[in-house]
Amino acid sequence: MSKILIRGAKVLGGDPQDVLIDGDTIAAVGTGLPAKGAEVVEAGGKVLLPGLVDLHTHLREPGREDSETVLTGTRAAASGGFTAVFAMANTFPVADTAGVVEQVYRLGRQHGYCDVQPIGAVTVGLEGKKLAELGAMHESAAGVTVFSDDGKCVDDAVIMRRALEYVKAFGGVVAQHAQEPRLTEGAQMNEGVVSAELGLGGWPAVAEESIIARDVLLAEHVGSRVHICHLSTAGSVEIVRWAKSRGIDVTAEVTPHHLLLTDELVRTYNPVYKVNPPLRTEKDVLALREALADGTIDIVATDHAPHPHEDKDCEWAAAAMGMVGLETALSVVQQTMVETGLLDWAGVADRMSVKPALIGGATGHGRPVSEGEPANLTLVDTAYRGDVDPAGFASRSRNTPYEGRELPGRVTHTWLRGKATLVDGKLA
Repeated sequence: MSKILIRGAKVLGGDPQDVLIDGDTIAAVGTGLPAKGAEVVEAGGKVLLPGLVDLHTHLREPGREDSETVLTGTRAAASGGFTAVFAMANTFPVADTAGVVEQVYRLGRQHGYCDVQPIGAVTVGLEGKKLAELGAMHESAAGVTVFSDDGKCVDDAVIMRRALEYVKAFGGVVAQHAQEPRLTEGAQMNEGVVSAELGLGGWPAVAEESIIARDVLLAEHVGSRVHICHLSTAGSVEIVRWAKSRGIDVTAEVTPHHLLLTDELVRTYNPVYKVNPPLRTEKDVLALREALADGTIDIVATDHAPHPHEDKDCEWAAAAMGMVGLETALSVVQQTMVETGLLDWAGVADRMSVKPALIGGATGHGRPVSEGEPANLTLVDTAYRGDVDPAGFASRSRNTPYEGRELPGRVTHTWLRGKATLVDGKLA
């Protein structure tokens, strides 16, 4: 059917309303809307949000299809309530040319579970030595506007300055993985009390903070936009807060796992907790939550990083860094931000849909749930409680840090331009 009536949904957590979808558009929002000719979805007080947007997803294709593909990754996205994801460039080959970003873009269109916007590499091969084809990627069919060497830091200040200058010409943004490589050689976890007790190489907070400080000053000097990926320390929060007070055009993201988990979990030596940047301290976690609430941190981004079983089921030192996150992100945000009173559901919509869409230029996403807007929507059963079972994930990988942990909330329906991609918790 081309018409769908969502009956009794709490739009952005407000009073129950009906939302009528006609084709790819929201036709009406109100109470007592007629259901004639429409498929009816009884929302029963569930919360209706604009479709979520993830500015930081690793889809792995091309080259690491053993971890994830565009198909499986976008199915995972739909399961988590996302209608658009930005695919990071650290594929094989690297997405540093128009040809590769167009391949990823077309795979996303072909599979149709969510919109896929490729992120282009800043430097050729992520090697940090020579700028990639930024202009060609922007002018390609993929229309790239976000560039990142994520997984590696653009540590050369001259290269970073040139990248900021280049993307300024077309309103692009450089998304920085802030990690001074010389300070993190051999690092295995957060540098602190736990790393000292366990005898594991430490990843100091200053390695992140020093790069952020440099890059916000470069962005101010150039008059360009910089975005900070997966900000993880209390000190980084203060630097971004200072930069924004000066009017510097900087935005920042935090991952769900950095809002909930701490380096104390590394005492288990379970490689599922190995991630970059590493899990930090309880003090950092609380600072990140407060910064997301007050707007210093603009958005939540998953850093969904799938790995095959053999890359995680091994000794700690040999394990790959990263966690899957698309299918649990909203639940973690509900637990850490909504149930703590730090954000309401309108705030969640802002941090997980509106602002990431604005930062990345995802046209048609992050729009109000109102008449005439694109029908990109997510319906959430916020009363649900259940243990995380990765066996039911749509992602090809299972490296979740939440296995067996009870989390609140469950996405029941996702619509992409009026087409259901998730129905009653099952992929359409």
